Formats: sequence, structure tokens, C-alpha cells
Amino acid sequence: MADITWEEPFCAEGNNCFRIGTDPQGNAYIAVAGQEDHPLTDSREALRALIRDIKAGKADHLL
Repeated sequence: MADITWEEPFCAEGNNCFRIGTDPQGNAYIAVAGQEDHPLTDSREALRALIRDIKAGKADHLL
């Protein structure tokens, strides 16, 4: 497994906790808190684009 630096968990209502991490090679990771050994991974730019789109409301239809 890569040398991932994890941020503190982000928890919404209840037990919905996620963590975001990065590694020295420029990859970004998202995992359910406590299950960091099974992350979703992509580039840091892809993570930035995801966060920007979520902030812009492009995922509001999922709520």
C-alpha cells in the first residue's frame, strides 16, 4: 500500500465518516473511516475536480 497521509475523518449525520488522503506520487484517496485499506483512488486533480463539482451543486440530485 502506498504511503498515504490521511486527513481527519469528515463525518456527516450519524456514522457516515469519510477520509481523504494523498501520497507523494500525486494520487488522492477517499475511504470510509476505519476501512482505509480499501480506498477509492485517482489523481489529485481528479479529487479537486470532484470537490469543485460537489461545491457547485452538480451532485445535489443525489441528495
